[in-house]
Amino acid sequence: MIGRLRGILLEKAPPHLLIDVQGLAYELQASMFSFYRLPPVGQEVILHTHLVVREDAHLLYGFLDLQERALFRGLLKVSGVGPKVALAILSGIEPDAFVTSVMQNNADSLVRIPGIGKKTAERLVMEMRDRLNDWETKIGTAISPVAVNHEQPTQEAINALLALGYKPAEARQAVAAAAKEHQSSEAIIRHALRGMLR
Repeated sequence: MIGRLRGILLEKAPPHLLIDVQGLAYELQASMFSFYRLPPVGQEVILHTHLVVREDAHLLYGFLDLQERALFRGLLKVSGVGPKVALAILSGIEPDAFVTSVMQNNADSLVRIPGIGKKTAERLVMEMRDRLNDWETKIGTAISPVAVNHEQPTQEAINALLALGYKPAEARQAVAAAAKEHQSSEAIIRHALRGMLR
């Protein structure tokens, strides 16, 4: 099991990352919550990881803090929730907000996340409640997006939303609205997601 990586961030194209660890490059996927807080390309990063082994692939997921990884692992134990859905959940709602929704039995707020229907939302609330009793609010709610020098941040943002399960028309519309006020792909993604979850 690969539990932690420390290396140089070579590429980031939401939700995909490439990290050089002493000459060996690892491909990972990260939630938007972690993605917003990544350092610029070329700098060192430390990620806590979770490896998913399938017959056709080994998939590595990265998180900037242990709490988010623990939440990801808890989501994987919910019936009908796989890594892709778990990553979409952590990208569509901040961890603290997810925990609050679960503890307050607010399944409606989870239905707004792409790929989460009413039955799945209700199952999340029911099955995750006991697992979140010890949750401590250590993750700050203020996320500072890091500006990245990319030629087409809007296209990167659209690609990220498509990877999270949003429909092309929804993604383009949300990105267009967010791009009027923001320039970096991370900021556009963050505000586009917030706009669609209202």
